[in-house]
Amino acid sequence: MKTGTLYGIGVGPGDPELVTVKAARILSSCGHVFVPKARIKAESVALTIARRYISKNARIHELTFPMTKDSAELARRWKDNGREVASILSSGEDAAFLTLGDLFLYSTYIYLLKELKKLMPQAEIVSVPGVTAFSLASALTAFPVGEGSEPIMVIPAAVTDINVIREAFTKPGTVILMKIDKRLPEIINIMEETGVIERAVMVSRAGMEDQRIETNLRVLQNCEPQTGYLSIILIHTSKGEQQ
Repeated sequence: MKTGTLYGIGVGPGDPELVTVKAARILSSCGHVFVPKARIKAESVALTIARRYISKNARIHELTFPMTKDSAELARRWKDNGREVASILSSGEDAAFLTLGDLFLYSTYIYLLKELKKLMPQAEIVSVPGVTAFSLASALTAFPVGEGSEPIMVIPAAVTDINVIREAFTKPGTVILMKIDKRLPEIINIMEETGVIERAVMVSRAGMEDQRIETNLRVLQNCEPQTGYLSIILIHTSKGEQQ
């Protein structure tokens, strides 16, 4: 029996209207939709974004990808999630997996794909890219991410050595900080120390109803750590003509 196809769907950062035409078409006819979430009782942000495009007859499967650094626990979860997807594909039915932003930029889809390829090397997989959060943040703030020959550095702030971020601020170009989370107060202080804070913007929950845009990051110096959840900071580290 022919196995089903897995469609990886990047749903973008938050605005449902930024879901691609291809993604919407696939979701309208796919019988199974897998959605990732960080905690068992949490709502899936990706599902909230894409729900209007999903077939009313589709079965929704929730997969938990816990926010933990325990490598053994993560490996177990990834393997279990891979098996759940494989069981649907093995029955000959197609399935979609939703993820925020783009599929291959710090996404849970990367880990699912690795496990699935171990379990079903023959599985047919179609990956549909999505709009990145920093692309929307750039559009919302008219912030040029890349201009001329200036380099761009993308850093997942919450899991990176803080000294890597500090050093990045001393090099010319643009720095994009993703996955800031509770590290925001520390990052704001480093931006002030290195003199880049006036050339930075922050967008939180881009495209969502509670979206927040800050062009004066000094107002965040005494912010609560959770302010950094689902936030992006764009920084021009050196002055140039675009400033």
